[in-house]
Amino acid sequence: MKIRDVVVHSDERGTVFEIFDPRWGWHPEPMVFAYCFTVGPGIVKGWGLHKEHEDRYVLLQGELELVVYDLRPNSKTRGELRKIRLSEQKRQLVSIPRFVWHADHNIGSKEAVVVNFPTAPYNHANPDKYRLPVNTDLIPHSFGNAKGW
Repeated sequence: MKIRDVVVHSDERGTVFEIFDPRWGWHPEPMVFAYCFTVGPGIVKGWGLHKEHEDRYVLLQGELELVVYDLRPNSKTRGELRKIRLSEQKRQLVSIPRFVWHADHNIGSKEAVVVNFPTAPYNHANPDKYRLPVNTDLIPHSFGNAKGW
């Protein structure tokens, strides 16, 4: 995974922050597609995995716990679970590698709004999306009483 802090400039009118600049050298693959998704308060979206592309997130609004679990056979982080807290107070870009399970848990009190810049456009005819139930025994993590799928 790669994580990059996003600089936020604030004044009495509000804030401005850059979401992506190729000069950062943050990710070797070009920007080819972007979309926005939301997660309601207390809801979990996941578990999901992609085999052909990486996700690259930035949170616009709310508070989200991104939980990732690595089951890649030759990975040095195989079997590790990691939680990344994304919020309006600490903005970051996060890349999620291929073959890594991930779930988005809204831990805030308002809708979480996220922009994703995946490394490939969405293929409606053959989606690169694999799912597990939120409460799967395959991943050693519990979302408690949170709802979702």
